[in-house]
Amino acid sequence: MLTPGEKSRYSRHLLLPEFGEEGQERLKQAKVLVVGAGGLGSPSLLYLTASGVGTIGIVDFDVVETNNLHRQVLYNAGDVGHMKVEAAVRNLERLNPAVSIVSHPVRLTSENAIEIISKYDLVLDGTDNFATRYLVNDACVLTRTPNVYASIYRYDGQVSVFCTENGPCYRCVFPEPPPPGSVPSCAEGGVLGVLPGLLGTLQATEAVKWLAGLGEPLVGKLLLVDAMDMSFKTLKFPADPECIVCGERPTLDKLIDYELFCGGVQAEVAEFEDNYPPSKVDTMFFGPTIPSISVVELRDKQSKEEDFLLLDVRQPEELTIADIGGTLIPMEELPARLDEVKAFMDRDIVVMCRSGARSAMVVQWLQNQGLERVYNLDGGIAAWSRQIDSSIALY
Repeated sequence: MLTPGEKSRYSRHLLLPEFGEEGQERLKQAKVLVVGAGGLGSPSLLYLTASGVGTIGIVDFDVVETNNLHRQVLYNAGDVGHMKVEAAVRNLERLNPAVSIVSHPVRLTSENAIEIISKYDLVLDGTDNFATRYLVNDACVLTRTPNVYASIYRYDGQVSVFCTENGPCYRCVFPEPPPPGSVPSCAEGGVLGVLPGLLGTLQATEAVKWLAGLGEPLVGKLLLVDAMDMSFKTLKFPADPECIVCGERPTLDKLIDYELFCGGVQAEVAEFEDNYPPSKVDTMFFGPTIPSISVVELRDKQSKEEDFLLLDVRQPEELTIADIGGTLIPMEELPARLDEVKAFMDRDIVVMCRSGARSAMVVQWLQNQGLERVYNLDGGIAAWSRQIDSSIALY
């Protein structure tokens, strides 16, 4: 039952005929898990806490950084350098002390996802990478936990409700992840700061509706948001009876290695098979570890004025944010500009991007073009900022 104080706090909910005291009591009894306390998680957590959801869990292993603050409205400048879950708990408890906030300061993995998610009635997926997105989906299907999904990129976003009884899951709409590097992350492509506020609030809206039994949820519907012309479009889609995890004859009944799955082995083979000799196609992702050097080793090479090529495969827009030198050849331009790289065939070639993911793919590709002295910069320019020169912007 609601206390007199709760009736006062949530009085605007109680005045709604479809909501009333029963709806508020359902929120009070609910347990919701938010995976990712970033751009999407911030507004979701604020509204779920303000709305009176009884127990809210937060999964995040990251720390608050200055570049988070333009969109992650749960935090302030004083939180920079602190674990997001710690700052989130502190700030949310100030907003509504009656709500129980549970922190899970860990990376969600195939080893812990079932254990964590099974404790909750509903999941909000606020993640920003495909590996965790598929992990959350599969764990929600296996634990029969509804999943309120959202994603954002630059000026666009999408929202849906997956993994409900008789409804589709994320894999029904997106059976396979896109090829690595084909969809830049927000850290690589940018995002309008207010956009995650809009999409995260829509997630919270769907969560409150679901828990209180209100209206028509976005089950079997994908809401597309375009902030540039402020348009909203809804696409309808059914559950896929052939889906490998939620279909009529599922073949996936346990969590898998999602980093490998979203490494896009099959997609990358298809994309690069014209450039890789057939003898190497089968081993390009399972063969030897990609040769790499650390940012400390790169600094030493520069200080010794060694003759080598530092190849920057980022986009020109990224170079304007953070620049440590080198030759810029964006990843997609490499095939047409391969001769520029081959001019350094008898010297070391160090390939760099923001975090080391795109550059690792380029190293593999260059190796197969006959270049042997090719190395990936481990951790990319982000590692350089953290370990060598903090004046280089993190983004």
